[in-house]
Amino acid sequence: MHYAAYVFDAYGTLFDVHAAVRRHADQVGPDGQLLSEIWRAKQLEYSWVRTMMGAYANFWQLTEQALDFAFLRVPSADKGLKAKLLDAYWRLDCYPEVPAVLKALKAAGAKLAILSNGSPEMLEAAVKSAALDQVLDNVYSVDSVKRFKTDPSVYDMVTTGWRLYPDAVSFQSSNRWDVAGATKFGFRTVWINRSDQPEEYRDFPPALILPSLEGLLTEG
Repeated sequence: MHYAAYVFDAYGTLFDVHAAVRRHADQVGPDGQLLSEIWRAKQLEYSWVRTMMGAYANFWQLTEQALDFAFLRVPSADKGLKAKLLDAYWRLDCYPEVPAVLKALKAAGAKLAILSNGSPEMLEAAVKSAALDQVLDNVYSVDSVKRFKTDPSVYDMVTTGWRLYPDAVSFQSSNRWDVAGATKFGFRTVWINRSDQPEEYRDFPPALILPSLEGLLTEG
């Protein structure tokens, strides 16, 4: 272990954002994957647009609005499932390796945190559902600064809160745009490229690219 602190994005990095639709796949129907992809894409788009506009709304509101849009784009999906899908989003599955990796980093003496667009209530529910509350030192939500990633004020919550220089922090995210923002801020960044996506933002490269979090235990 080479870093004093390991900070993790939540959605897509620790928690599977597509687990909510998958949990109700039989009821959603054959276009469930498309519904889930649109839901996620609009959720993020709304966060970026609202940050640029200076019109903050918490991530749960954006999650619900994005699902409404996804239903309009995928008319084959039953809108009556909205409540079930939103309820499932509070208890998303974490990826299989997550508990063991975080426990190992914690045992080695590192400080651990989540830094997420999620609202405090969303993050508390997800963390408790995955039983990660015993290993995390902090859970940072953008709700404190009323700006979404990749605004620098989001990443600054960690360095200010822990009184660390940015280069003492290893930041892990599955979202390449998030990695770019954290790299620009000064964090050492690790892109968790779970779905083998092509490289982008080449002027803000990660220090390391891994297919899962397990590589942190052997490569840094």
